[in-house]
Amino acid sequence: MLRDIPWRYFDFWLLGTVVLATAFGTTMIRSAVAGNEELLPLINRQIYFALAGLVLIFIVAAIDYQFWMAIYKPIFFVMSILLFALFLSAQAVFGAARWFQVGVLFVQPTEFAKIASILLLARYFDKTENRPRDLRWILGAFLWVMGLAIWILLQPNLSNVVVLMVILASLLWFNGIQLKHILIFGIVGFLLVAGIVALSVAGVDIPFMQDYQQQRIVNFILPDPNATFGATYNVQQALIAIGSGGLFGQGYGHGTQTQLRFLKVRHTDFIFSAISEEFGLVGALFVIVVIVLVIWRCLRAAQKARDVAGMTIAYGVATLIFFQGMVNIGVNLNIVPVSGLPLPFVSYGGSGLTSLMLGIGLVESVAMRHKQLDF
Repeated sequence: MLRDIPWRYFDFWLLGTVVLATAFGTTMIRSAVAGNEELLPLINRQIYFALAGLVLIFIVAAIDYQFWMAIYKPIFFVMSILLFALFLSAQAVFGAARWFQVGVLFVQPTEFAKIASILLLARYFDKTENRPRDLRWILGAFLWVMGLAIWILLQPNLSNVVVLMVILASLLWFNGIQLKHILIFGIVGFLLVAGIVALSVAGVDIPFMQDYQQQRIVNFILPDPNATFGATYNVQQALIAIGSGGLFGQGYGHGTQTQLRFLKVRHTDFIFSAISEEFGLVGALFVIVVIVLVIWRCLRAAQKARDVAGMTIAYGVATLIFFQGMVNIGVNLNIVPVSGLPLPFVSYGGSGLTSLMLGIGLVESVAMRHKQLDF
């Protein structure tokens, strides 16, 4: 069986960039939590998750991705049950159910729901390859994603619902959505976002949004320069950290904002600011280039895919990494409101890292079984 697996097509460039990003992220987590005894165990946990993720990449790559297409129903139902169970026994953070606690580990089903949604859409677009690109076709894809997203929205976890909607929109684009539908949904989306912003600023409660989520929008639109805590304060400290890093940074383990703990959640949401402070502009650009290389290899696998399902999987994983990376860096630079999305492969988070490794394994499976050219 192992002899039949086309390992010669395994993308070691993709694997190498993922390992590089993960190793650098773990190194930065070590610096970010230095001196905090409560957070020190996170370093070893991230290493264990990284090693397990590398093994997962090879296991998933060895399995033909069409296998996951065949068991799409169990994937959908298992993920639905896990997300629903968050209401019963999950650990709540910032007013929303986020994860299960299993011993010393915290498991976030939402992270795996992103990969599950990509697989469900891959199967859907593969089966509807020859259908007209009408509203019925769009509605079918939307319903598959909303089957999982509705439980995430009810947590409420709006930022990850946005991630799923971006993945859906991206894959609709790659699979040939009509321009008129893009314009219609673009206008509706713009009006929806404008309405949410206006209501948040006016202090009106919005369904499926917690007070802290609306406050983040208000702080972004109307920041309080005298804030000593909360999202505004965190962003201010992030900007100070980035600015103080200069070109080459203050040195590993010597960032004042990071080491003196002025920079909050510096090992997760604001790890990009910690990198910029300690390694400067050079370090920040290094991280961005590495993530861009991961995205490029995923896009390359999509272009060489043998079928619509493989193309959709690779494009979906590329979209997930790009969007989460873009938003995380945007939050650190105060370009977008604080969202809580991690920097792919770099921020601390066992479930997030494992789900991304699972996605990379699927992309490797697509790359290893690319279409053969006929001569």
